[in-house]
Amino acid sequence: QVQFVESGGGFVQPGGSLTLSCAASGLTLKESAVGWFRQAPGKQREGVACITSRAGTTVYADSVKGRFTIARDNFMKTLYLQMNNLKPEDTAVYYCATALPGPYVPLDSSFFTSWGQGTQVTVSS
Repeated sequence: QVQFVESGGGFVQPGGSLTLSCAASGLTLKESAVGWFRQAPGKQREGVACITSRAGTTVYADSVKGRFTIARDNFMKTLYLQMNNLKPEDTAVYYCATALPGPYVPLDSSFFTSWGQGTQVTVSS
């Protein structure tokens, strides 16, 4: 059974940084497409960043390009999201998930499964 446990969220001022971690179990991280998603109050869940299996190609939402970096530690079975220059609009609960078997669209949450409980990120002055 695949499980993810997110951590690292918190309160930060605009322009600040946070690093989110996602501990994975029940899957081989380097063989899996995994991603970070977020959901703000009253909004739909949206894809933030994804890293593909094997080649490790990264895909980012336009809203976070140049500010966020996704990375994985295959040995530690942990997925990371380094977030810099945070903005109030980045406030959301952040989740990690893995792609369902077969073809998928990297930042489309409907192609992902095994959602963790999420970690809250609040950006405010």
